[in-house]
Amino acid sequence: MNEISTGRNVSRGSSPLAARILAVIASGQATSRAELAQLLGAAPSTISLTVGQLLSRGLLAERGTRSSSGGRPRKILVVGGRDEFAVAADLGAHHARVGIVLPGGGLADVSTVPFAISDGPEPTLSRLAETLEELVRRRGPQRLRGVGIALPGPVDTEAGMVTLPSRMPGWNRFPVGDWLRERFAVPAAVDNDANCMAVGEHTVRPPEVRQSIMVKTGSAIGAGVIVDGKLYRGATGVAGDITHVRIDAAGDTPCSCGNTGCLETVASGAALVRILRERGADVRSTEDVVRLTSDADPEATRAVRTAGRYLGEVLAANVNFFNPSAVYLGGILSTLEPFVAAVRSRLYEGCHPLVTEHLTIERARLGADAGLVGAGQSALQRAFNQALTSLTAEPDAAEPVPPPPAGPPLPPGA
Repeated sequence: MNEISTGRNVSRGSSPLAARILAVIASGQATSRAELAQLLGAAPSTISLTVGQLLSRGLLAERGTRSSSGGRPRKILVVGGRDEFAVAADLGAHHARVGIVLPGGGLADVSTVPFAISDGPEPTLSRLAETLEELVRRRGPQRLRGVGIALPGPVDTEAGMVTLPSRMPGWNRFPVGDWLRERFAVPAAVDNDANCMAVGEHTVRPPEVRQSIMVKTGSAIGAGVIVDGKLYRGATGVAGDITHVRIDAAGDTPCSCGNTGCLETVASGAALVRILRERGADVRSTEDVVRLTSDADPEATRAVRTAGRYLGEVLAANVNFFNPSAVYLGGILSTLEPFVAAVRSRLYEGCHPLVTEHLTIERARLGADAGLVGAGQSALQRAFNQALTSLTAEPDAAEPVPPPPAGPPLPPGA
């Protein structure tokens, strides 16, 4: 598989200091040489020399400057070279958002293409791969470092496959990651769409925001959790699955999971379609619900506002427990102000004042591209891990090694 470099092999025998520099930059704990020297306890000259080696290998890049107190502007360091990229896709039931993702979260050649997930994995992935391969051809195959896919279902990230999805017939245990690696010959990352959205949104937020919840509000509901700057998966990889939390308002309404009374049955896009159809509205999709609400249809607006309150009720328990710095709302329902306002209002009502005093509650800045960015960043991270393994394969015992920094060793999605 390709290394995360600009066509040059990563040399073995690189120092543990180089590996730690990569790790703390990737985790967001440091973005400049001065911060690295302070955090790692190494001499500035040693840091500069090692950073220079990593820049020459394409493992680090400089992207702009940041002002500093009492000195000249500091150059911002990021993992990855300037010319590298990943191709990524964020899959929905009927469409896929595809594009080029650059180190640091930049995007290029983004588009939405038809994608019928109900056709099963092999035919749909084959069509999707053709689209992604065209992006690779235009950008330069020699610069491709990874491929990332966000899927609307529970994902075993280590195995790279969906497990027991409720709306993806034929996908259960299909080896998506292996299929992509064989097709593209680069590292592949496969994850749940809400997790990818959390990772993507985290890349464009201030580094001090290290605890957050990203909520995807579309046909279904999902959440991704960032803890101390890193995606939190939980013991079995399904942390953030709030869609199947029982809620009194749902009663005994059947859910797609086989249970009854889940949040999904009263607060998701699919639930709103069902509710409005029962009330005589001409709606067939979540997009129809959004259209009616945007046109100030009173029945749709009331239903959307109620759904937002139900979501806020479940979120309030999680926010009180977790005490994050921010709650971000993504997905198509987050484009509706009545929905967002209802979620925000219920959080303020249901959370302790100390929890909401400085809590940010807002739409995702990346909007529809949050999952795409997260999938691509996860793929680049996989390539980064391979290079990091190569760097530390034969450490140089002659060079002093500073103590490991506090905090997570790897960035979100590792």
